[in-house]
Amino acid sequence: MRLILRETVTNLGQAGDVVRVKPGYARNYLIPQGFAYMATDANMRRLEDERQLLDEKAKRDYLEAKRRASQLEGMELTFTAKAGDEGKLFGSVTSKDIGEEAGAQGLDFELDRRWIVLAEPIKATGDYAVPVRLHPEVEVEIQVYVRPEEA
Repeated sequence: MRLILRETVTNLGQAGDVVRVKPGYARNYLIPQGFAYMATDANMRRLEDERQLLDEKAKRDYLEAKRRASQLEGMELTFTAKAGDEGKLFGSVTSKDIGEEAGAQGLDFELDRRWIVLAEPIKATGDYAVPVRLHPEVEVEIQVYVRPEEA
């Protein structure tokens, strides 16, 4: 029996794949659980249309990410914060802070904090290169400078 997978099924295939399975497996598990549907001629045409739409959307997303990356290219952000004698901050600079400060620089889009790849908040003064992943294939670094607050 031929089926089109709606979702990725372990040891069977990825979403959108056309697979051949035994009729009992299809009737009793894959179709009732919503993991697959019959591979009729109409569904095959629908699958091709969906793939074409997904390809177009992926291309648009990639181009939009490249456009946004060009705006972030060479961006430098400076933060001042209270710090101890050894440069350790009282508090931290988080991805949310970086996103808000970047937005204040005049971007035409909102920099989502989830795009900012920061393993942990910045807790010391210094210069940091912070990667921003706008798309799985588009990543850009912005420079973040953390300076102690003058007393």
